[in-house]
Amino acid sequence: MFYHNIDPILVDLGFAQIRYYGLFYVIGFLFSYFYFRFLIRQKKIDIDYDELDSLFVYVILGLILGARLFYTIVYDPAYFLANPIKIFAVWQGGLSFHGGLIGMMIAAYIFAKRNRVDFLDLADTAVIPAALCLALGRIGNFINGELYGRITDVPWAVKFPGAEGFRHPSQLYESFKNIVIFSILSYFYFCKKKFPKGFFLWLFVTLYPLFRFFVEFYREPDQQLGFLIFNLTMGQLLSIIMFGIGIVMLFKTLNIKHKKKKDK
Repeated sequence: MFYHNIDPILVDLGFAQIRYYGLFYVIGFLFSYFYFRFLIRQKKIDIDYDELDSLFVYVILGLILGARLFYTIVYDPAYFLANPIKIFAVWQGGLSFHGGLIGMMIAAYIFAKRNRVDFLDLADTAVIPAALCLALGRIGNFINGELYGRITDVPWAVKFPGAEGFRHPSQLYESFKNIVIFSILSYFYFCKKKFPKGFFLWLFVTLYPLFRFFVEFYREPDQQLGFLIFNLTMGQLLSIIMFGIGIVMLFKTLNIKHKKKKDK
């Protein structure tokens, strides 16, 4: 068993702090940026470097706005209605993955329309580095000692500061499942087989909630919500909806390709 005593601050400059959590996201965004530049050089995506810079501005804004608004509306509406100014205090925590994904997709769609770029090409490319960014972010959550798991007595249980008992390091479970998703998407993306447009987007939208649903059994539910319908968490309920959308769209995408083959 492990006692969590990791200092989340990497460097304290007095007037500012560099935290592991922020550093991991910076690394993730840099990886994503240079990943896109590599694909542009390989002519695997039809945008130029200037458009790439604009795309990242769109996506980052969509991510933050979507993640924050979704969290305030779905996870803790009563608190934010009573304290509306707190909606802007993003640095205090409270971001939703599901909202962030919706925000990024809307932002990427707007960018694609304005720049006459194929949205599905962008989305298929973006979900691969996004999975790695999520993996890094969960490691940051672990270092912060937040979003920990439920009480357990497994040998690798962790005693987080301020938390009762030893807990599952569910942040690391989530990081691992995101690495698995990243590996699956990368394998199919770079193999010689061709897939229809939208395949990688909807495969991600299917895989993420599938794995997330089971990891949630080890994660402590949000304090203000607790357990909901059928003793499931909000994360699990949202994952069911997301999985349903993903699996329908994935089969629809593959079926479209099958029909085109038949027509030939």
